Amino acid sequence: MAPDPEVRTGLAQRRQLLTEIPGPRSRALAERRARVVAAGVSSTFPVYVARASGAVLEDVDGNVLVDLGSGIAVTSVGASAPEVVAAVAAQAADFTHTCFMVSPYESYVAVCEALARLTPGDHEKRSVLVNSGAEAVENAVKIARRATGRDAVVVLDHAYHGRTNLTMAMTAKAMPYKIGFGPFAGEVYRVPASYPLRDPVGMTGEEAAQRAIDLAQRQVGADRIAAIVVEPIVGEGGFIVPARGFLPALAAWARAHGIVFVADEVQTGFARTGDMFACDDEGVVPDLVAVAKGIAGGMPLAGVTGRAELLDAVHSGGLGGTFGGNPVACAAALAAIDLYERDDLAGSARRIEARILPRLRELARRVGSIAEVRGRGAMLALEIVRPGTLEPDAAEATRVARACAAQGVLVLTCGTWGNVLRLLPPLVIGDDLLDDALGVLAGALAAGSEFAARP
Repeated sequence: MAPDPEVRTGLAQRRQLLTEIPGPRSRALAERRARVVAAGVSSTFPVYVARASGAVLEDVDGNVLVDLGSGIAVTSVGASAPEVVAAVAAQAADFTHTCFMVSPYESYVAVCEALARLTPGDHEKRSVLVNSGAEAVENAVKIARRATGRDAVVVLDHAYHGRTNLTMAMTAKAMPYKIGFGPFAGEVYRVPASYPLRDPVGMTGEEAAQRAIDLAQRQVGADRIAAIVVEPIVGEGGFIVPARGFLPALAAWARAHGIVFVADEVQTGFARTGDMFACDDEGVVPDLVAVAKGIAGGMPLAGVTGRAELLDAVHSGGLGGTFGGNPVACAAALAAIDLYERDDLAGSARRIEARILPRLRELARRVGSIAEVRGRGAMLALEIVRPGTLEPDAAEATRVARACAAQGVLVLTCGTWGNVLRLLPPLVIGDDLLDDALGVLAGALAAGSEFAARP
C-alpha cells in the first residue's frame, strides 16, 4: 500500500465542509470568470481550488473535497506529490525550456527509456514526447500512415480520442465534442466495439471482434488500413470493458494484414487498471502506445512509444513540437514513474477495486437504476438507466454527481449518452477516505425520487 498522503503532504485527508457548495468566494470567482473566459470552456463543478494534495482538494472557501476523478486520471500518484513537486522545482531552477529539437537534454531521453521498459512487449522501441493525449493519438496515426503508406484509420464506436480536427473525427460522441466544428479529417472509419451490457446476449469477445473485422474489411479493405486505434477500456465513451478475447482477436487480425495496432492508453495507462498498462491484462502487445494523463503527476506531457521500425520510418524533422517533452514535465514524469514502481501503485489500484466493487455490486442489487457495475483497478463505473430498462438516464447520473459534489465528493460522469458515473480515485487514497466517499455516493444514489429499489 502507498504511504498515507496525509503524512506525506500535511493536508488532512478528510472531507470537510465549511460553507455550502459553491461557497461565496467560488461564486465571486464565477462572476469574474463569466466576464473573461470563453463560454465554450465548461467546468463540471462550480468550486475553485486553492490547494490540493493526495486525494483531496481544498477550495477557496476552505472546503475540503474528496477527488474521485483525479483530474480525469491525471493525479494518479496523488495531487502535489512531494516527489513530483521537488523534481519540478529543481528542474525549473536549472532551466524551464530549450526545445528538444534545438538543444536537447537528458530527461527527455530518460523518459523515453522508461517508456521503452514499461510499455507492453520486449521488442526494440522508440518514443516521441508531445503535450497532450490528442496530440499523442494524432502522432500515432501520422507514424502509422508514414510507415505503411496507407491512409485509412479504423476506430471503435463509443471511442474518445481528443479534440483536434483528426481526433474529433476519430471520436464517436458528437455533443459536446464535434457539433459545429466540421468538416473533419477524412479516411476515418468506425466499427462496433465490444459492449457486453448492450451486445446480443452471449456474444463472446471473439465474436464481437469478428463483427468489427467484417465491417472493416467490407467497407474499407484490410489492404487500405494504416492503423486500428483502440482504447483497451473505453474511457469517455462509458468505461466499457470489452469481453475477453476482443482485443487479442483485433490485434491478431491487424498483425496478419500489416495494420498498425495502436493502443490509446491515455486514460488507462500508468497503473490505473491494476496493471502498468491495460493491454497487459490479456497480454496484448500493441505496435504503438499513446500515453498521457497519469504520466507526469499533473504536468502536461504525452508520448507515443512503439516498434522501432515504425517510428524510425518517419523522416528526420517529421515528429516533434516546440513544447513536446518540456524539461519540467519530463522531470515530473521521472518522479511519478518512480512512485508507480516504488510504491506498487498498480497493486494499490487492485486494492481499490477489491474495496469498491463489493459495495457497488451490493448497491446495484438494491437500486434498480444501476444497470451494470464494471471496470478494472481504480477505473470503475456505474451505468445508470431507467429502472427495468436499458434506457440511458443521463439526468439521474447528473443529479447523483451534483448531490455528491454538494456533500464534498467529486464524481465524474461519462458515456455516449452521459449516463455513466465513473470513479477514478488517486491510487494513494486511504481506505477511510475512500469508504467515506463511497458512503456519500451510495446515499446520493439511494436518494433519487425516481429510483425504483429492487426487492
